[in-house]
This record gives sequence, C-alpha cells and structure tokens, in this order.
Amino acid sequence: MSQYQVGQIVQMKKKHPCGSDRWQIVRVGMDFRIKCIKCGRSVLIPRVRFERRVVQVIEADRS
Repeated sequence: MSQYQVGQIVQMKKKHPCGSDRWQIVRVGMDFRIKCIKCGRSVLIPRVRFERRVVQVIEADRS
C-alpha cells in the first residue's frame, strides 16, 4: 500500500509561484493530483516526479 493518501498535506522541494510549498493530495494513482494550500491551484504530476519532490508529510488526513 502507498504511504501517500488522499487528504494528506505534503511539503514539496520547490515553491509554487504563489509562494507556498504546501500541497494537499487530491488523487493518488499512477499520477498524483495535488492542490496548493494557499491559492487552490490543482496540478497533475507523475508518481515518480511527485515522490522525488516530496520533502515530508506535514499532516495526515483532515477527516
């Protein structure tokens, strides 16, 4: 089972243009859909690129 789950907040290496480096995982699979916590922009990135760029899991599922 994957260590990443929908709803988790993760910190990424590079900052989003809005200035935030925190993202919420919206979809998990071959690709990850993540949403910027600050501005709400959603991005779809391949699993390999996502796993390389994650620094740490900040918060578990909020539900």
